[in-house]
Amino acid sequence: MKLTEITHRQWAGYLLIAAMLLTVIQGLISLGQFAGYKLTYHHAIDNIENRISLDSAYLDIGSRMMNTPVNQSAVRRYADRLNSEISKLDYPARVVTMQGVEIENTWTQMAEPARVAYSQRETILLTSAEQLIEVTVAMRPWYAALSLHPGAIIAALLLAIPVCRQRIRSPHPRRKALTAEKEPSQPRLIINLHTKTLHNGMCDDDFTMQNKPFCFYVALVKYCIDNPEAQLSHHKDVPAELIQAANGVFARLIELGHTKRKRPDFNANLDKTLSEIRSTLEEAFGQYAQAKEKYYPPRAQGEGSRSKQHSFTLTNITAEDVEIIGN
Repeated sequence: MKLTEITHRQWAGYLLIAAMLLTVIQGLISLGQFAGYKLTYHHAIDNIENRISLDSAYLDIGSRMMNTPVNQSAVRRYADRLNSEISKLDYPARVVTMQGVEIENTWTQMAEPARVAYSQRETILLTSAEQLIEVTVAMRPWYAALSLHPGAIIAALLLAIPVCRQRIRSPHPRRKALTAEKEPSQPRLIINLHTKTLHNGMCDDDFTMQNKPFCFYVALVKYCIDNPEAQLSHHKDVPAELIQAANGVFARLIELGHTKRKRPDFNANLDKTLSEIRSTLEEAFGQYAQAKEKYYPPRAQGEGSRSKQHSFTLTNITAEDVEIIGN
């Protein structure tokens, strides 16, 4: 289907489906992002605890037993180095206080948006040989790890295409049923000049004729649609307009490569021509007797002079009853 053939309603449906797919795909990605955040969070806390525990013997954090104070400068320098290592590991964590000492370089001097980004705090209590070490770690909240992934948008747009195509080709059952009710259940004459065949519009079979009866019948259908009140009698010459139309169909068959023979005389052997037409129509519309009547040139009824007054005009045929392909 071309883009120019897509209606505004179909575009809206496509965007709606894409939005639904985006919600589902982004939801799955967000679950993965949240799981990754939780894993990173626990790794960050564990690594900070292990690192400080290993370095606690060398930290000048004072001693309650010895009544010595905390060396704030040494603690800040250590915390700065620790935060630098944490940053290299891309952990969403920063040490902001250690043993009551606020780490200015990583917290107090941060811009307000950065401080808000690390709004969640975790307090770690570590026991050394001499005293308890208290460390406060600032963490990014879990929702900060969630973000709209560009791949979700691309995937949603691409997946929406086959879904919309399927919906367009296979309409809703109720809509399909309503459409089916509107469609005619009666056969319809389909004339295909490309294949030189007749079709009843109901089955898959095509029905062929010789060139002369085929051209005459196509011309007859056109003539009777335009002149429903005309009287076409066997004992009179075929109207010039009908002969001209038949010649035009024959010329079209030549263009399509169906024949190279000389143009036939459509006035000659009219009864034989009509007989061949009726024979093919019997095959095409044999099981659709009521529908056949409008396409079938009537036979002469009675004998003698009465049959001579008979008309083979297709009196009930209309333009809606016929489709001519390749005209």
